[in-house]
Amino acid sequence: MSKFYITTPIYYPSGNPHIGHCYTTVACDSIARYKRMQGYDVMFLTGTDEHGQKIEEKAKEKGVTPKEYVDEIVETFKKLWSYMNISYDRYIRTTDDYHVEAVQKIFKELYDRGYIYKGEYKGKYCTPCESFWTESQLDENGCCPECHREVKEASEEAYFFKMSPFADRIEKLLTETDYLQPKTRATELVNNFIKPGLEDLCVSRTSFTWGIPVTFDTKHVVYVWVDALSNYITALGYENEAYNDYDKFWPADVHMVAKDIMRFHAIIWPAMLMALDLPLPKHLAVHGWITFNGQKMSKSLGNVVDPFILGERYGADAIRYHILREMALGADSSFSNEIMINRINSDLANGLGNLVSRTVAMVDKYFGGTLPSERESGEFDDELKNAALALRERVDGFIDQTQINNALAEIFKVISHANKYIDETAPWVLGKDEGKRARLAAVLYNLLEAIRISTTLLSCFMPTTMPRIWEQIGAKESDISYENAARWNVLPQEATVHRGEIIFPRIDVDKEIDELNKIIGNSKKDEPKEDDGFEPMPLAEQITIDDFEKLDLRVALVKECEKVKRSKKLLCLQLDDGMGGRQVVSGISEWYKPEDLIGKKVIIVANLKPVKLCGVESNGMICAADTAEGGASVIFPDQSLPCGTKIR
Repeated sequence: MSKFYITTPIYYPSGNPHIGHCYTTVACDSIARYKRMQGYDVMFLTGTDEHGQKIEEKAKEKGVTPKEYVDEIVETFKKLWSYMNISYDRYIRTTDDYHVEAVQKIFKELYDRGYIYKGEYKGKYCTPCESFWTESQLDENGCCPECHREVKEASEEAYFFKMSPFADRIEKLLTETDYLQPKTRATELVNNFIKPGLEDLCVSRTSFTWGIPVTFDTKHVVYVWVDALSNYITALGYENEAYNDYDKFWPADVHMVAKDIMRFHAIIWPAMLMALDLPLPKHLAVHGWITFNGQKMSKSLGNVVDPFILGERYGADAIRYHILREMALGADSSFSNEIMINRINSDLANGLGNLVSRTVAMVDKYFGGTLPSERESGEFDDELKNAALALRERVDGFIDQTQINNALAEIFKVISHANKYIDETAPWVLGKDEGKRARLAAVLYNLLEAIRISTTLLSCFMPTTMPRIWEQIGAKESDISYENAARWNVLPQEATVHRGEIIFPRIDVDKEIDELNKIIGNSKKDEPKEDDGFEPMPLAEQITIDDFEKLDLRVALVKECEKVKRSKKLLCLQLDDGMGGRQVVSGISEWYKPEDLIGKKVIIVANLKPVKLCGVESNGMICAADTAEGGASVIFPDQSLPCGTKIR
């Protein structure tokens, strides 16, 4: 049996989890479930990173020990993962005895091999991120480049890990292999960290005690990244006797992380493994953030959204679907009540739920719940059948690329096709003609089969709801399998349905948003209000339809993005416009970082005459809106629209 090992990062329990924590774990869970369905022997690992100065300080504020503090929060994380139906195989805590033992051995091994040495650290330190930074790495305000909070001068005795011996190998890993996904992130890492010269990494601390002691110098505790990153192998039994899975599952098939910690997994973790002469993971999948009003969700910013509240109103599966469908690998995903409810209505209520309800209701109405065995094929049958039978292979490909949103988009294309098939075949017309019963039976059977195949694949992403659908369409457990997802005529010819409750009731958008705003506190800050001081610009002179048609607006994907060296306001974007690609310069650097745009689709004015801005040629313009604060907000179209799509 083939093996598959997938991991989330281990989460830092400095506060209760929110919807921003969910994406990585739900994504990894969906992939793990899909691989199990394919027949793989799967190990899915998650956990918590429980040491460090911030934990020690928070515990002191609450008057409890650090272990008592993390124990309480870890239980909340586990409760959330249970609520979200996360099927992890192993949960590691860095306070686990076996992990502590293994980390001490790893640290000593690196020291004995000459890769760790004692020195003194002087530099900028970010307590929330537990990261040291050089002056050149700080953001434009002199703050942490990750969380953008203040850093402080730090000086203390410390042990360091030599990074420079591995620079060339890591650069080749990032640029010449498919280790990092999406590949656009590799250029950013190489230019920002490797080209300037990899600096040695601080791997111990003496200014706090909540950590794993260095066995040969006990006033030092092992600093976060040697401790945290080692979990991927210690959880398998490396350098400990708690488990015996290292030889079976290592190297990992997929590490999935958010973009703010990709540096540690793309540079530091491979360097540590190289120093230990251990195999490297096969893939590192880097996703963006779930953002709220354009900002990363963060408790310190007061913009968290409680997944328990959302789940109580819509069910865990709807929340899982929403965050998975909205997030394109490598790009950020904007969260708002409106986006979430509209997605639930359009895809789940109007799409899947409507398809199931209509089909089951018609079998019940016209045949008393059980289809006859007589069939008559007709127009449109083959198109639906072929689309459904080709679905599994397309979903397989996107799962292997960790492009979950595209996998879901493919499934819902078939669901949409099935709804269209109802309109094309008009069963309500066939039902009026006794001589068309065999044709009507064929139409309804085809719909049941399309639902069976779609929901079989969808069950990995929405594991709770799909069994309710299978019960309604009369599918047995043996009908639902990976093998049967590429077969037709699996359901009995005389299939019996069981009409039940509506799977996804349609939501009254305005009423629900009002209710959510009261509960969650989302006051639509991104929408101008009368008291915001926002005054729309006067309308320009009226134009005719002929004038408008001169504009050629197209959808394009941002492949690369960097700041224009001679300007503080300009970004240079390399776009896939579906027509060979183009370069566009846009004055949005004050509001967007290059990494925020890579992987996103934008709308461009494609037929604008080329101009040079600060010496850089621009072939078009990015469409953006003015904000109340005098800024710019880029208009992002639906990620599923193909590059080159014309906007009209």
